[in-house]
Amino acid sequence: MAKKVIKDIEEFVNQKILQENLEDIVGERFGRYSKYIIQDRALPDVRDGLKPVQRRVLYSMYKLGMFSDKPYKKSARIVGDVIGKYHPHGDSSVYDAMVRLSQPWKMRNLLVDMHGNNGSIDGDSAAAMRYTEARMSLASEMLIKDIEKRTVDFIPNFDDEEYEPTVLPARFPNLLCNGATGISAGYATEIPPHNLREVINAVVKRIENPLMDIDDLIKVMRGPDFPTGAIVQGKEQIKQAFETGRGRIIVKSKTEIIDHDIIVTELPYEVNKATLVRKMDDIRIKKQIDGIKEVRDESDREGLRIVIEVKKAFEPQVILNFLHKKTNLTKSYNYNMVAINNKRPMLMGVFQILDAYIIHQKEVITNRSNYELRKAQKRLHIVEGIITMMDVLDEVITLIRSSKNKRDAKNKLMKAFKFTEEQAEAIVILQLYRLSSTDINELQVEQSELEGIIENLNLILKNEKELERVIIDELRASQKKLNSKRLTVIEEEIEKITIAEEELITEEQVIIGITREGYVKSTSIRSFKATEQISLRDNDSMLFSGEVSTLDVMLLFTNLGNYIYLPVYKMPVFKWKDLGTHINNLVQLSENESIVKILKIRNFKEQRNLLFVTKNNLVKQTELKEFEVSRYTKPVRAISLSKNDEVVSVDITESLDAELVIFSAKGQALRFNLCEIPVTSTTAKGVKGMNLGQKQELASGIVLKDYHDLLLLTNRGTIKRINVNEIPKKKRTNKGVQIYKEVRSNPYLVQDLCLLNATQYKNRAKITVNTTTTSVDISSFDIKHDKTENGKTFVKKSLGNSLFINIEQVEEDPSITPVSDYVKEDDHEVIQQKLFE
Repeated sequence: MAKKVIKDIEEFVNQKILQENLEDIVGERFGRYSKYIIQDRALPDVRDGLKPVQRRVLYSMYKLGMFSDKPYKKSARIVGDVIGKYHPHGDSSVYDAMVRLSQPWKMRNLLVDMHGNNGSIDGDSAAAMRYTEARMSLASEMLIKDIEKRTVDFIPNFDDEEYEPTVLPARFPNLLCNGATGISAGYATEIPPHNLREVINAVVKRIENPLMDIDDLIKVMRGPDFPTGAIVQGKEQIKQAFETGRGRIIVKSKTEIIDHDIIVTELPYEVNKATLVRKMDDIRIKKQIDGIKEVRDESDREGLRIVIEVKKAFEPQVILNFLHKKTNLTKSYNYNMVAINNKRPMLMGVFQILDAYIIHQKEVITNRSNYELRKAQKRLHIVEGIITMMDVLDEVITLIRSSKNKRDAKNKLMKAFKFTEEQAEAIVILQLYRLSSTDINELQVEQSELEGIIENLNLILKNEKELERVIIDELRASQKKLNSKRLTVIEEEIEKITIAEEELITEEQVIIGITREGYVKSTSIRSFKATEQISLRDNDSMLFSGEVSTLDVMLLFTNLGNYIYLPVYKMPVFKWKDLGTHINNLVQLSENESIVKILKIRNFKEQRNLLFVTKNNLVKQTELKEFEVSRYTKPVRAISLSKNDEVVSVDITESLDAELVIFSAKGQALRFNLCEIPVTSTTAKGVKGMNLGQKQELASGIVLKDYHDLLLLTNRGTIKRINVNEIPKKKRTNKGVQIYKEVRSNPYLVQDLCLLNATQYKNRAKITVNTTTTSVDISSFDIKHDKTENGKTFVKKSLGNSLFINIEQVEEDPSITPVSDYVKEDDHEVIQQKLFE
């Protein structure tokens, strides 16, 4: 017995189990869900511009009699009615939808009139629905007007106990007037609000001229009209959006500069004011720019007002441009006009939306006319029956008095006088006072009026032009009732905001330090003077240290042909005794990439060039202006290099009339005119330098200056001072001359070059030699012309191989600079002797 019961249960369970593919099940279920949220939740209907929850809220308020001239009722009552009858979802979703319809910074034409706290432009939420009260607005009455005249289709609600409309009659094009936003499965919509007066003018013009083009449209409907006002830029972008349904426009805040302060009075649509004010204050606190003294929100019931106090030393317009660029004072808005049309989502241009609305209005007015025609015909039929009855009044009274009951009286009237059922019903329930001569006259007037109404309605139903005239008349009436001035200013061109951040920086002198290992820091002069010992990592040394302006830019060139663009004001600030931060925390370098040259630049527009020398015997010139960039978050290409090639030196030129000298690693030098090197772009490789033997490489190069001696540093720590005239001048690609004696064992290899002038020599300018382990300071006065072939040793072998030589920059003293009488080539040795005496 038990086995049989178990068997029966298993058979029953097996009958209930469906054998289906999981992909098919998920696909079918998700398809149904997607269809629901697309059609019945997130996207508006093109005809009335409402989502289902919004339509249900308005219809429920209509059924409750909450018109714009009636008292307010609690929002909780409305929400409860909507949930109980039409929208079986959470109360918050219904209340949130109702609140949005009442917010003047969200809706261009309010559809709900709410009393109480309904949120704010700062993002504050509305009070609980038990505290707020609401009623319909005049605009929502226009949307729902004539719904009782069977103008639109009704369907059963979720429990089949009520009926709800599938769409509202919509006496004005709400989709364009109030816009819409929403996201569903696979679709999203973003339709901005437009001016009601302009939209209605566009509908009228479309009815009168179905062949109108986009230029005709833009004349009457100029563009978006946001409830927050502001300024919209981009007429061509608006035209594109009107045509295709997609487009991008720029929305700018309305601002003015008063008494050196920036005053913001209107914000872009859907910008949170509190968040914007906080963002601007963060910019002030973090000192992303200097010049902002204070940011205040002075908004009140009179309107929006944000005040940005600007320091007297700064230009308010420059600060404003920066804020437009970095905050939501300027914001882009993307048209994506998707709506439900014929029960399916469609991307629509303005013409398609207008056409869909016009078709809807034709259906609404046709349905209303048929309803009113049937009603008028029915009433006329009854009036005619009563008027006919007056001619045989005595007989009718006699007949009714002799009848048994109402039914019998109706039957006798229909049989004796050929009255219809409706006429007989009207006669038997007629009140006696209506038999006076006054009421008969009124009936005759009513008959005449009804005949006129019927004639007019028939004309509307049979004549397309008359139907269109009615639509236009009713739109004009709505336009007059809901008259609203344009709030948003339309500007044809998109203003390109360019920011010179240097204008936002307070110029001051600072000390910066950059080490050979790549540690960088900026510090105040006070901190520099108060520090006796600088912090460095083991085997590291200072490659650049000096006083610069916060408006200067440091260019850090690497051996791999890249450069780092580093504005001084962007450098991290440390105390001078601190280590600083590694350059990789600012700009990421490759593992085998190292800094070979650091240049300080103030003006990139100067007529100067940069000279590059590479290991594989290439030299190149590039104009300084090409190295100015706006984005510098990664290394920028300065020269294209072949495989296994590296940059060995970088120098800056003053004039194309100058000369340069390049050195091979083993001490061969070639001096020639700079103009022999073509000026090329940053992507070029360069041209051949000198005629080198096999396995020879270039070690360095430098641009020469009049009456400067050359200091040559070798890897063994020797420095040789050379009179430039000792190097014969030749043409590029010639063989160089040997400057110092070649040594086979532990050879002297050229590492770096620098120039020495008379002022530096006289003032004992400091020369710093960076080695692989440390740095060594030398007085320039100690470096003499000598007869040694390989120079004098200044860096001990124990300190490592020498790498770079830098000399302290000293302003040249005119009193010891040679006069023009000495510039003859023949007198060069004499001048040199006088110069360095």
